[in-house]
Amino acid sequence: MLHYTRQAFSVSLVLMLVCGLLFPLLLSGISAILFPHQAEGSLIEINGKAVAAENVGQEFTEDYYLWSRPSAYHYNVYIETQTYQDGSEFSGIGSGSNNYAPSNPELVERVEADMALFLEKNPDVKPEDIPTDLLTASGSGLDPHISPKAAEIQIPRIVAASGLEEDQVRKIIENHTTSKLLGVFGEETVNVVKVNIELGTAMGLLQN
Repeated sequence: MLHYTRQAFSVSLVLMLVCGLLFPLLLSGISAILFPHQAEGSLIEINGKAVAAENVGQEFTEDYYLWSRPSAYHYNVYIETQTYQDGSEFSGIGSGSNNYAPSNPELVERVEADMALFLEKNPDVKPEDIPTDLLTASGSGLDPHISPKAAEIQIPRIVAASGLEEDQVRKIIENHTTSKLLGVFGEETVNVVKVNIELGTAMGLLQN
């Protein structure tokens, strides 16, 4: 009995060291050498200060910025008092969604409210023309991407509010549009965070 107990303990200890320590350290070391930017979180810095991560979205409510997809947790953008930008209390949850069924009245209420706000801020848009991704949240609630169509439909509002030329806004969006992987996999996407950083810089709100 003692022999088998010692053997089980030894195997557990070895596996814990190999799988829980050595293997993660090896992968971390390789990624730090081959992909240093990604290994550090793909951070975007302005004047030496990290202001965003390429793969984590943020909530934008200003008319001169590109709007993100809805997020059940507001992308966890909150101020020191631990409240979200709309004044609701910070939930303490890092990511996720409400996981409402299509028949859930709270989902219907949320979508209708988002649609009403979007139509108010984009008066030339018809309800049926609003892209689905501008009314649906991602599973993580942190998706930084929207579809090119979702970006295109916001251009008139951004031009009017920012004072930038339409061609300039289109070029900025194009700069941060990613095509399908190998031309086949996935979909074209626009990185909202990167677009808004460049928009802010063009308007003089941000200084590189």
